[in-house]
Amino acid sequence: MSEEYVTVSALTKYIKYKFDKDPHLGRVYLTGEISNFRLRPTHQYFSLKDENAIISATMFQSAFKKIQFRPEEGMKVLVIGKVSVFEKSGQYQINIEHMEPDGVGALYLAYEQLKKKLEAEGLFSLPKKPIPQFPKKIAILTSESGAVIQDIQTTVARRFPIVQLVLYPTVVQGVHAVNSILKNLDLVEKEDYDVVIIGRGGGSIEDLWAFNEEPVVRRVAELSIPVISSVGHETDTTLIDFVSDMRAATPTAAAEIATPVLMEIHQQLRNLQTRLEQALSRQLQIKRERMQALANASIFQNPERIYQVYQQRVDQLEMRLQQMMQQSVQHKRQQLVKNQHRLELGSPSRRVQTEKQALQYLAKRLEQAQGQLMKDKKQQFQRAIQQLDLLSPLKIMNRGYGILQQEETIIKSVDQLEVNQELTIQLVDGTVRSKVTSVEKGNQLW
Repeated sequence: MSEEYVTVSALTKYIKYKFDKDPHLGRVYLTGEISNFRLRPTHQYFSLKDENAIISATMFQSAFKKIQFRPEEGMKVLVIGKVSVFEKSGQYQINIEHMEPDGVGALYLAYEQLKKKLEAEGLFSLPKKPIPQFPKKIAILTSESGAVIQDIQTTVARRFPIVQLVLYPTVVQGVHAVNSILKNLDLVEKEDYDVVIIGRGGGSIEDLWAFNEEPVVRRVAELSIPVISSVGHETDTTLIDFVSDMRAATPTAAAEIATPVLMEIHQQLRNLQTRLEQALSRQLQIKRERMQALANASIFQNPERIYQVYQQRVDQLEMRLQQMMQQSVQHKRQQLVKNQHRLELGSPSRRVQTEKQALQYLAKRLEQAQGQLMKDKKQQFQRAIQQLDLLSPLKIMNRGYGILQQEETIIKSVDQLEVNQELTIQLVDGTVRSKVTSVEKGNQLW
């Protein structure tokens, strides 16, 4: 009996068919621990495991975008999906349609993850902007039909009715809430507001979730206007509470933080006015007493005493001035006499005569010196000629001497000579060319 063989593809398709038709595998509720997770741009591929087994998992982008938290390695989750076979690898896997944390809510987990991320960035520790003490214009972002705006308006009307309140109707819950909040924050930024109040009533974490969204939190943090957050009840905490400049437990508390009490301000002004009047009164009294004391002073009783001392001093200064002028004139006269005498001594005509005599004397001395110098030079010249003549080689050669040369070298010793060497003998009246026939040493002339 012959057996029929099938291909791997055929077997895999058959197994996949069985998986797809099995009613128990069409919708599986599974719990496990995430393994091999790495966030990808679109579809997610990872594994689910427990202590005894592991299964591949796939979560397509459309399903992954719906979850409110970010999966992490080792996180225990609850998933709903369909088990099928991936034909190309022959592995079975679960295609996840829904996933949530096991033991903790997905929104709460997303809240904690985003809080941890923003806190690590330092967004919660940014410097807080001070709330103005006397605001002129306040922007309110809340629902126009809720109790929040009523509470704020009532509180402000009671405390500080002169401030201007501007309501920006805002969707505070649902899919349109984030865009509504961001749009109104951009509008507020363009106006001249002193403070912004963001508020809504209490609710579940789902109801308040718009105020935990990352774009909203970041926009509130970078707003240039001081922000007061009043979202939820006193026990509710949203992420914008950490980046706001002030958090209020209730809308009424937010209005109280944003505004002073006008009656208290009036009372403070009245108290300051009273203190100022009392201080001015005391100063006036002190000034009156000082003025009266000055009026009773003896100097004002006899005012002529004021200038008597100065008049006497003027007389003394006048006398000193006359004495100094007389001394100055006398000194100038003496200086004039001295200068006249010096001018006479330094008269140009007298000086010219003296210099002329000196010039004639010097000219005579110069003429005598030149004559003596010429005489001395002539004598020195004659002596030099005589000495030179005594040293002349021609005079020596007249006595029978000659100059022996080998080419241009003067021969001074027989050591310079060799047999057959041609020599030149310079005599007084001519030149003789000769050749060495022999060299003998030993006879020296002294």
